[in-house]
Amino acid sequence: MTSTGSERSMVAYISTRGGAGVRPFEEVLLAGLAEDGGLFLPSAMPKLTPDQFAGLAGRPYAETAEAVLWPFVEGTIGQAEFRAMVAETYAGFGHAATAPLVQIGDDDWLLELFHGPTLAFKDFALQLLGRLFEHVLRRRGETITIVGATSGDTGSAALAACAGRANMRIVILHPKGRVSEVQRRQMTTVLADNVVNIAVEGTFDDCQALVKRMFNDQAFREAHRLAAINSINWFRLAAQAVYYVHAALRLGGLARPVAFAVPTGNFGDVYAGTIAKAMGLPVQALVAATNSNDIVARFLSTGRYAKGNVMPTTSPSMDIQVASNFERLLFELEDRDPARLVRQMERFAAEGALEVEPERLKKAQDLISGHAVDEAAVQATIRQVYRDTGIVIDPHTAVGVAAARAALPRNAARVTLATAHPAKFPDAVEAAIGRRPVLPEAMAGLFEREERYQVLPAELGIIQDHIRKTA
Repeated sequence: MTSTGSERSMVAYISTRGGAGVRPFEEVLLAGLAEDGGLFLPSAMPKLTPDQFAGLAGRPYAETAEAVLWPFVEGTIGQAEFRAMVAETYAGFGHAATAPLVQIGDDDWLLELFHGPTLAFKDFALQLLGRLFEHVLRRRGETITIVGATSGDTGSAALAACAGRANMRIVILHPKGRVSEVQRRQMTTVLADNVVNIAVEGTFDDCQALVKRMFNDQAFREAHRLAAINSINWFRLAAQAVYYVHAALRLGGLARPVAFAVPTGNFGDVYAGTIAKAMGLPVQALVAATNSNDIVARFLSTGRYAKGNVMPTTSPSMDIQVASNFERLLFELEDRDPARLVRQMERFAAEGALEVEPERLKKAQDLISGHAVDEAAVQATIRQVYRDTGIVIDPHTAVGVAAARAALPRNAARVTLATAHPAKFPDAVEAAIGRRPVLPEAMAGLFEREERYQVLPAELGIIQDHIRKTA
């Protein structure tokens, strides 16, 4: 990634496919997906100085978030108002440290990212994104329809962030029968008037493809003022970069770079780690930890990105074959050349596979390595962590821990992103350790609440008709 210096200049944004011009943050925030079908990202990455990073050591999470995110949002909101918005966002989390570090071995740590309202890491970005949406829309006097696909956690976090907020409605597509019951109920029991839940008869990849096709239908997009809340929205990724900075500084990361293992499905969370690194944070290593749906790990080993069939696993939020944020990495590997990127994406659309040259693969491997973890290893890791520490982890976190112990350097502080509360996946946890994790008090009564959602086939016209009817 390219980087600017520390000079004061507002960040401008471009599309990976080169057809959206140079855009300010406010337009990128509301658009999500670029009109040319590409993904937005900064034309040059803002960079914090070593002194700025050092000044954040030991500071509360909200202060770190303000410092990291301000360069991206400057010009859209006043800094004092943004500071108050950030403080309000993280004051609502259920742990005094917001994102606590918990030691599970010799220089082996969990970064607990499940203390937000929906018990998953998506809350860190989406709680703030919902507030930003509302701020911008009120000032502009506009309304939007937020459309998102979820493999489990994005949907509930997005609904918690946007339900009942002014000037927006939100439509979430989830794959029927392929999310845990807790995940489903966290979405379908949100009964606010501006919420539409759709269970799609298909996979998460089907849901994601439907969302992208809706954005590429210009007439539909304009008629309903579509906006994105998946990690195709740039701010999602920028906000997730914050916890890498926060954790590294807690572990002395300026003097000794820290290594991270990241449970990986749609590639957004691990890509956020590359943002932190590009902004100047010393990161010794990033490993993209995948489950049996290992398209990303295979690419990072071979340079070939090839689609397969989605395999259901006990870590359903990672049951993905086509990772939408991979396009952002590919853009960097192709020297930020939109024409090369478009040719690669057209090849992938036509053939279900693409390849990069060895020197471009080396660029990727210098940023991220990959490691796949099978189902037996997931169960074994949950058992081992519980036996050794008494700490219960969910299957996604177990994928990360297994990858950290297998693939991260031993001379670094190794941090696994604990992406979800174990109570969201009680069956898998109980099968591993013989006890069922308990939902936190805030979720009491979840299984008694009324559900509201529509089951629909994975057909664009039917989905769009339902969105029109519920407008």
